Amino acid sequence: MPNKKVMPILVLCGVPLIMVLGNSMLIPILPQMKQALFLSQFQVSLVITLFSIPAGLVIPFYGFLSDRMKRKPIIIVSLLVYASGGVLAGLAAVGGQKLAYLLIMVGRIIQGIGAAGTAPLAMALVGDLYQGKARSKVLGFLEAANGLGKVISPILGSLIGLLAWWAVFFLFPVLCIPIALGLGLGIREPALKKEAPSVAQYGQALKKIFQQKGVSLLAAFLAGATVLFVLFGLLFYLSDHLEVKYKLEGVVKGLIIAIPVLAMALTSSFVGIFAAQRTSFYKILIVGGLSLVVLATALTAFFYQNTYLFIGLLVIAGVGTGMALTSLNTIITSSCSREERGMITSLYGSVRFFGVAAGPPFFGFLMERSVFWTFMLPAFWTGVIGVINLFFLCKNIAQK
Repeated sequence: MPNKKVMPILVLCGVPLIMVLGNSMLIPILPQMKQALFLSQFQVSLVITLFSIPAGLVIPFYGFLSDRMKRKPIIIVSLLVYASGGVLAGLAAVGGQKLAYLLIMVGRIIQGIGAAGTAPLAMALVGDLYQGKARSKVLGFLEAANGLGKVISPILGSLIGLLAWWAVFFLFPVLCIPIALGLGLGIREPALKKEAPSVAQYGQALKKIFQQKGVSLLAAFLAGATVLFVLFGLLFYLSDHLEVKYKLEGVVKGLIIAIPVLAMALTSSFVGIFAAQRTSFYKILIVGGLSLVVLATALTAFFYQNTYLFIGLLVIAGVGTGMALTSLNTIITSSCSREERGMITSLYGSVRFFGVAAGPPFFGFLMERSVFWTFMLPAFWTGVIGVINLFFLCKNIAQK
């Protein structure tokens, strides 16, 4: 692609990359935070959950606004809100007072509200800017950027954690502000083709979409939430496993955590290019990806004590996640017109956030009771979602 076309793609890819740092970058420093603030395993898991749940709740509101207005200004404001939450959490952590944990959680909630207007709307904006094969490729790049964020974030979090665990929070404004400037100066959003419909008309249009494609969309939404639920749960377990069993901290631990996520990022890029040429393969890729996640997670229940096999199985889970997510992104973004795309992608973004939010506390709860069921229950659930997609995800869901 010519340089003038590459720069907007790089800026757009920066949005999901920054969003995913909101959780992944904190995973390596959670044990340090737990020790410094005298927290329980459940309390420390809320650092992830209280970012993801507010994001999931607020995303549909941003989607509604973006369908009636331009998407770019909403993304820019969201990035600034995201940055401010990081500043609050960092200042609270530095203070080290009795209210530090409470204020950090408030900062995380603010960050979640900001994050709600980032990656889902970036997906919708890509749908507005690109068509056909180009759309699939760029969405593949966005999911790869999301994966790249997960790859570098544990390493980045570990490196910054060598200075101080709370320093991670101050990186968010450093990264958010340049991306916001890049969006403002480097992206030309298409003008709205017509006046925004009334709320009643908008509701009718959404109702029509769900009447025609509701079952397929629900199957796709559940698939996206499930693979992220399992991925973040596995990463949460891996971080704790490496620290407890091997006393690994810092960059070494970050590099190990990054291995399965790198597999996901590379798979996402490949699938984005591959699926652009073979759109009939979406369903096969989604069901196949879910099947790999089931296989890897179930086998982990038996081989988690062998760290090499454990990490190898997580790589397989990462490949399956990359296969599923890129295909899901394309079919969901292409399932509707511009006028409803913001809401549809935002609803999808909501369930993805809820999946991320549920993973760490669920795995943390089971880890203290049964390691075997920590892996087998998510594997069983993923298998159920795979069967649902096999029978109910229609090949023609992506039409535009």
